[in-house]
Amino acid sequence: MQKRIMPLERRGIAASRLVLGCMKLCGGIKANPITEDEILLAERAVDAALEAGITMFDHADVYARGQAEAVFGEVLRRRPQLRDRIVIQSKCGYRVESGSPKMYDFSRDHILRAVDRSLARLGTDRLDILLLHRPDPLMEPDEIAEAFDRLRTAGKASHFGVSNLGADQIRYIQQALDMPLVVNQLDLSLGKLDWLDSGVLMNRRIDHTVRFPEGTLEHCRMHDIQLQAWGSLAQGRFTGRLEEAGGTEAERKTSERVRQMAQEKETTPEAIVLGWLMKHPAAIQPVIGTLNPGRIAACADAVRQSETMTREEWYGLYQTSRGQEIP
Repeated sequence: MQKRIMPLERRGIAASRLVLGCMKLCGGIKANPITEDEILLAERAVDAALEAGITMFDHADVYARGQAEAVFGEVLRRRPQLRDRIVIQSKCGYRVESGSPKMYDFSRDHILRAVDRSLARLGTDRLDILLLHRPDPLMEPDEIAEAFDRLRTAGKASHFGVSNLGADQIRYIQQALDMPLVVNQLDLSLGKLDWLDSGVLMNRRIDHTVRFPEGTLEHCRMHDIQLQAWGSLAQGRFTGRLEEAGGTEAERKTSERVRQMAQEKETTPEAIVLGWLMKHPAAIQPVIGTLNPGRIAACADAVRQSETMTREEWYGLYQTSRGQEIP
């Protein structure tokens, strides 16, 4: 078996191979009020994650308009011993406020203010990792550097990263920092292949069709930046939802191949889909967005599947999902 060592592990950050995404806590977009039912839902998801070996939790200040962090904070308040057993990551910089347009804000003052609010909602004194949430066209690296330095000095955030940024944007920010960016969270999955197809297409000189920023994957690998994958389960298209919602011929064939592999390997479709992603030598860290305890448990075997999946099996899924042979 080939064991992948994550960049976070090489930096001494004790993160699990899988991350539980907390966007759907408190109803997600609906932003439900915090009730006993919502707290119970959060507790069940946390317990299922821990049972599956997941000790890292991903937040953002905009998830459920802050309610996702707040309900998670209530879980921590009821279980104070849990905080030191887990890694908490949150994001800031995406502003969705009544009476204002949606915007991104990487200004020093906003970053500092947003982190203080996240810490208050979570009921903790520190974030293990803080990410900037999507690129801000108006960003000034020197302001970001000052905010990060203040947060690190105050002990409010230990490590820093970004989400949805390309290699050039990462370099632009990094040149102003005296600390490494340790994470880049991107939309990566078996159902969205531009991050892989970019290299294939570039070799055929048709890079105008490539959406994934050229060189991002390689830059992150060269600089020990952890690639995290949001949308890693492809919104369930290959693990059951496709039968309900329909889909393309390629998606139907991929779903069937995933199901067959799961039966042959005596595992779950979720473990196959995640294992395929984790097989990549970048040691990608999937963020799973479900709160369903059964579905969280179904992901637990993903690490083993990533270690035992053959090159032929990996390419078989890749080619089927593309809907055509690779060039």
